[in-house]
Amino acid sequence: MNSYRVRFTPHAEADLLRLYDFLLEHDLDTAERALAVIGQALKLLEQFPFSCRKAGDGQHGPRLREMVIPFGAAGYVALFEIEDASTVTILAVRHQRENDYH
Repeated sequence: MNSYRVRFTPHAEADLLRLYDFLLEHDLDTAERALAVIGQALKLLEQFPFSCRKAGDGQHGPRLREMVIPFGAAGYVALFEIEDASTVTILAVRHQRENDYH
């Protein structure tokens, strides 16, 4: 079984900080739990990145994918690219109720 290295673009890291800061305004515990849930979910990409749905109904190719991450009443969506046989890059993360990636 292949193992992938998961890395974040600076944009994706900024997304995580933005989402954390938004929750932090309301509740520290919820902000911490959300970040932990996102991190745990993304561990799946180390082994099974192709198990996630294709982004844009596959019109961008088979390597651009999205992972839905349940949390509370909605959750998050992580956009990522399977770059090669050993690297997955997280491109963006958004809340499911946001219109699109920032």
